[in-house]
Amino acid sequence: MSIPKGKYAWTATVGEKGQIVIPKQAREVFGIKPGDTLILLGDIERGIAIPPKDSFAEYFSAAFGDKEGE
Repeated sequence: MSIPKGKYAWTATVGEKGQIVIPKQAREVFGIKPGDTLILLGDIERGIAIPPKDSFAEYFSAAFGDKEGE
């Protein structure tokens, strides 16, 4: 199976305190540095996402934006 350019997959193990370690390659690809604050978006059906920090507003709006009629 070939992996499309720009697409990645990693695994992480959850520790006893609920912490995960972001793999080094992922930190390098996405420019994650010690002390950075990340946002995790969650959807019961779709899972957890960690969007790029510079697109927080866009992802937040898409995930939690008003739906017509609510």
